[in-house]
Order: sequence, then C-alpha cells, then structure tokens
Amino acid sequence: MNWHSLRNLRQSSDNEIFADVRVGPDSGWFSGHFPGKPILPGIAQLAMVSDAIRQAEGKDLSISSIKKIRFRQPVKPDDELKIVVTPVRGEIYSFCIRLKGETACSGTISMKPVLEIGN
Repeated sequence: MNWHSLRNLRQSSDNEIFADVRVGPDSGWFSGHFPGKPILPGIAQLAMVSDAIRQAEGKDLSISSIKKIRFRQPVKPDDELKIVVTPVRGEIYSFCIRLKGETACSGTISMKPVLEIGN
C-alpha cells in the first residue's frame, strides 16, 4: 500500500538526502488518529524518513533505533512536507521534516541492513 508520495528524491554530493512528501487524506493513518481532527501519527513520520533513506541508499534497510525525536507541530492530510536527512556516521542519520518552513519533526534515526532468513 502506497500511503504517501515521495517526490523529488535527491542526494547531494555530501550525501544529504532531500525529498518532498505528501500524505493524502484517504490514508489509513488518519482514520483513527483522531476522528474529526486527523493528524499523522509519529510512527508514520518516521516511516517516511526511513523510506527516503532506503530509496536514496538503494539498500534494504530497517530502523534499528531512534533518538532525540521531537514532534513540534501536527501534520494534517495533504500537508506538503520536506524531508532533509544528514548522515552523521555509519548507519546513523539526523533528520528534519519541515512543514511550511518550520520544523514539524526532527531527531536521529539509525538504520541497519535487513537480514535475510537463512543467511
């Protein structure tokens, strides 16, 4: 299920990752969070960051840890977001999700390769 659209995914020469993203009002994330005043749950925002990293790196990665997460403003249906991910070291990335030029969410996310069963 494609519940969000990552657009203009690009990586700079210093490996910073940039993407534009939008979550449509028909996304299942909004159905129970919260009736009458839908906002995008934090776990969905982290999933968007993870998707941007996986696509930019071209690797099958999963979240291994998250730290220093700050949710500063609610994300509503059809909001246009900008994701900026900066490599810190190894598999650790700093990220910021921006909404109308302001930080909506920021923190640090660690990604690790997905292990295949039998290996």
